Amino acid sequence: MVRKNPNVTDLVLVDVPGSVDQQATMEGARLIRRLGLNTHIAPTGYVLSGGVDLFLGGVTRSIGAGAGVGVHSWSDGTRVVAKSLSVTDPVHAAYVNFYLEMGVTERFYWFSLDAAPADRVYFLSPEEVYDFQLATE
Repeated sequence: MVRKNPNVTDLVLVDVPGSVDQQATMEGARLIRRLGLNTHIAPTGYVLSGGVDLFLGGVTRSIGAGAGVGVHSWSDGTRVVAKSLSVTDPVHAAYVNFYLEMGVTERFYWFSLDAAPADRVYFLSPEEVYDFQLATE
């Protein structure tokens, strides 16, 4: 897409319900960052779960009025849920390091685990978005 459209600078996210492969989502966010692209959640659009991680890849990140940012704890689809692992488990470190790499406080990861179970979504308030440094503009 970028090769065919070299003038593109912004990715506008409208309806991003999450991801199936979290590792691929994190790599996608890192690619967005390496390409120097900005991310913006469209007014009344939303990003959920892994979609939030994709959004965090933007060099600058903005959120339109009325847009939603939803988080929850993760599950690997079997028996493993984030809260069942020790806080020192390396899986947690991979997430924490990703958020730090994206310029987001580590607190955001631990908050998302407590915000809602894997089968529900918690929508952040504008104050929480600001507090966790999710938007840069």
